[in-house]
Amino acid sequence: MSTDLSVILPRVLIVSRRSVRKNKFVDFVGEYHLDLIVGYGAVPVIVPRVSGVHMLLDSFEPIHGVLLCEGEDIDPSCYEQDTAGLSEEELEEIRRLHASDTAIDKEKDSIELSLAKLCLERNIPYLGICRGSQILNVACGGTLYQDIGKELSIKCPEGQRAMHINYDDYDGHRHDVEVVENTPLHHWFKDSLEEGKMDICVNSYHHQGVKRLAQRFVPMAFAPDGLIEGFYDPDAYNPEEGKFIMGLQFHPERMRKPDSDEFDYPGCPFAYKEFVKAVVAYQKKLNNLASVQKPIKLNKEMEIKRKIIVRSFSLAKNLYNTGRGTNSSKQTELEAGAEFLESNTALSVQQENRLKQMGATVRNAGSYIERLKLNEEREKMARNLMGKMTVEQLSDLLSFYHTMGQICSEVLDIKIHGLVNDLAS
Repeated sequence: MSTDLSVILPRVLIVSRRSVRKNKFVDFVGEYHLDLIVGYGAVPVIVPRVSGVHMLLDSFEPIHGVLLCEGEDIDPSCYEQDTAGLSEEELEEIRRLHASDTAIDKEKDSIELSLAKLCLERNIPYLGICRGSQILNVACGGTLYQDIGKELSIKCPEGQRAMHINYDDYDGHRHDVEVVENTPLHHWFKDSLEEGKMDICVNSYHHQGVKRLAQRFVPMAFAPDGLIEGFYDPDAYNPEEGKFIMGLQFHPERMRKPDSDEFDYPGCPFAYKEFVKAVVAYQKKLNNLASVQKPIKLNKEMEIKRKIIVRSFSLAKNLYNTGRGTNSSKQTELEAGAEFLESNTALSVQQENRLKQMGATVRNAGSYIERLKLNEEREKMARNLMGKMTVEQLSDLLSFYHTMGQICSEVLDIKIHGLVNDLAS
């Protein structure tokens, strides 16, 4: 089996949902999601909802995208310390009305929040549908209505209320949403909008939703009661460059005509299409980083020679800096370095001058102390600047320098090994 990353289709992780069948737990993922991911050219990799998986996410690498969809209510302790002022009687009524969704699954919460944060840290494309959009908002510091009916609808005039769930018509239920202009959602559905209007009818199945939207996101659609039905990060949205961070509270994959696979609107599958486009582009970026030539592995004899030469130059540097003499054993160790220099091109005048300048700088204690002070001031300024940055900005910065460090290390190894190989030849 080939291990070349360039021939592996992009991988999209999807966390399963747990259900009970014949008195046993069964993990499943809705087939509509899988069909769309495969249809647009990616491979869905199902992450099972089993204990301990949140500690094994590294085993699912490489991760080119994450799609999170249906599931139970998110544990309120993940975003609020209390129950939003709901009485015990109200909470009991909510559990009775929404029995299939109110059973908290902390293991699924842990797995999905870990994946969402991983995507945010590494800019991995992320699409959240229904619960997946709520996970994304919570992962970024947002909050949720624990029950839309008790916390939002009851405060709205009768004409502005929206029915977000219909247990008697799971797939056929629709309600209006108003699309926000100049957002990806508007671009996908603009050909289906009536003149002068921004409304479409969507399918939804939820009793919770975004209460306070995390700061980094911009709304893309609102229900008549004001609930946010879609949002995205405009700074992390460019599918052609592998950027896609988005949450949709409604279900575009289920918006199909009765007894047909034809979508209600041509724009319904576009969230999946653009998501997979970003996933493909992200995979290409990873492959480009991985294509940096790997360091040449030296045989045992050459590795011994390399270590002797490195040791020789290290001793020479110490002797030059300290100005002290050397004993006979060290002189012997220096011979390898001398032979190396004799067998290579002599240093140019500019290189000799530069080496002398470097030695003089190190020996000049006053100048060295001044440089230390300057470095301390720069470090202080950097700390002050970073103290004002957000967690997301710091994560992006750390990820960038980590990547640059890896590339620098790999290229440096290539150059060093090339130098030794030239010597051997």
